[in-house]
Amino acid sequence: MATAATGKTGNEAPDLEADIKQLKADLEKLAKQMAATGEHGYGTARRAAAMGAEQLRAQGEAKLDELRANAKDIEAQVMAHVREKPVTSLAIAAGVGFLFALLARR
Repeated sequence: MATAATGKTGNEAPDLEADIKQLKADLEKLAKQMAATGEHGYGTARRAAAMGAEQLRAQGEAKLDELRANAKDIEAQVMAHVREKPVTSLAIAAGVGFLFALLARR
């Protein structure tokens, strides 16, 4: 009689169990979807980082090659100047050495 007074029947317990099973299945499916989304996001971020690192490496190598070329040009200019005016070049080198010596004493 207690069940009749509250309006519940014996059939509602199996329905509740079925609802709980369905809820568990839905939660598992949702967890799998979230994991797949997380893995996809991680993979995308990893690829983007790898591409960025590759671009930075390529830019760095290009700048290094440019600096090497500039250094070779400057070296060639200095060598040409020394060959043209050896006495002046020797005087400049002595002056720079003297300045370094003064700075090293302090």
